Amino acid sequence: MDERRTRRALAGVILSIFLGALESTVVATAMPKVVGSLGDLHMYSWVFSGFLLTSTVTMPLWGRLSDLYGRRPIYLTGLTIFLAGSALSGLSRTMFELIAFRMLQGLGAGSLITIGMTVVGDLLRLERRAKMQGLISAVWGVASLVGPLLGGLLTDYVSWRWVFYINVPFGAIAMWLIGTALPAGRSTERTPRIDYAGIVLFALGVSALLLGLVEAGRSGAWSGFDVVGPLVVAAVALGAFVSVERQAREPIVPLSLFGNRIVLAALVTGFLAGMAMFGAISFVPLFLQAVSGMSATAAGTVLIPFVFGWVVMSVLSARLVLRIGYRVVVMSGMVCLTAAFLLLSRWSASLTATTAMRDALIGGVGMGLTMVPMLIAVQSAVARSDLGAATSMIQFFRTVGGAIGLAVMGAVMAWRLGAGVSHAEALHGVFVTGLVICVAALASSFLVPPGRAQDLARKPDLRSEPTRVGG
Repeated sequence: MDERRTRRALAGVILSIFLGALESTVVATAMPKVVGSLGDLHMYSWVFSGFLLTSTVTMPLWGRLSDLYGRRPIYLTGLTIFLAGSALSGLSRTMFELIAFRMLQGLGAGSLITIGMTVVGDLLRLERRAKMQGLISAVWGVASLVGPLLGGLLTDYVSWRWVFYINVPFGAIAMWLIGTALPAGRSTERTPRIDYAGIVLFALGVSALLLGLVEAGRSGAWSGFDVVGPLVVAAVALGAFVSVERQAREPIVPLSLFGNRIVLAALVTGFLAGMAMFGAISFVPLFLQAVSGMSATAAGTVLIPFVFGWVVMSVLSARLVLRIGYRVVVMSGMVCLTAAFLLLSRWSASLTATTAMRDALIGGVGMGLTMVPMLIAVQSAVARSDLGAATSMIQFFRTVGGAIGLAVMGAVMAWRLGAGVSHAEALHGVFVTGLVICVAALASSFLVPPGRAQDLARKPDLRSEPTRVGG
């Protein structure tokens, strides 16, 4: 594929990923007006939880389908569903309709980042791929910062409905770029056989798992039927899923990937890092407001250095793996994460905004040094026929780790508050829990291979063949 088409395809991918990342944050500032317009405050949280549920569950499914049917048709299908959900969300007349259309939107959003990063792995050789994956992580960070501001501006000066409509014109541009740049095609000449049983069991198991975790995080308890029931269903469904995948001709999640040391290291470290950082980040504003007495605005600005550190180090870490190797970079990131949680566990009522921003920055640096290098390692370590599945599993494990971390830390805080301790002491328990998880993540980073990216990429079945972007 010529350079001009490559650039056009990459532009479409970046725009799609920006829209997907933006949608995770842009709605938050619009919700008070949405509730005022549609009512049903008691259903408020499901506007977010429904989107998270469907986008997370479908990540591995989109990745594997793109392996079987080609990147272009599956990516365009995902984008179409996302845009349809966006337009319908803007047309919602009741809160129930909004939640249903947000879940449809999430169904398509699950494809945007996972297949987008897979397309980058298809299109580019190692050095350019490393730089582009760092840029994509930076795009995600920028979207996280811009989202709440854009949501507020659209809500105040236009209408909350434009928080959703805004995706449609830019999404149409992304579809045109991708549709005209990426060739059609599959990674195999034979007709793929869809693993329907695997899809149903995986969707059921992960949906039940996330529902149980959301309820546990909300209530802070793990003993109620609303938590135990879904978790039991998840255990049974996922157990059956593993059995089915072992026998499937073309499994939706190839279990052989877990036998690859690099993939296993990426999944474990990503899961634990997501569990610690995304779980705890929800409690940082609570500490700043409830214990240190900061305003909501001041508490929100404290997280800006976290995103900044993640963005900058994502770009730099992609280059560092080419020079000093994976293990050193990833372990450095885990050390930074551990140090950040050690500092968080020492916070007190006298905490200043400057100190809080410093500690958040260290955490962001740790995440930036960890996530992108592992993605590059995995994309260099698997066959092209499994590239979509492997890339999507990294995103999936990180997201599920964050959901589990939030539920566990919420339960820790509720338990300590129930024991009669102060908010400060209860939140210290949350941060200490995150510190323990970070220590485990640091230990898991020894699984990461010490070699440089160039050494790994010399394996004959990885990137030595001509680039094919269709499959």
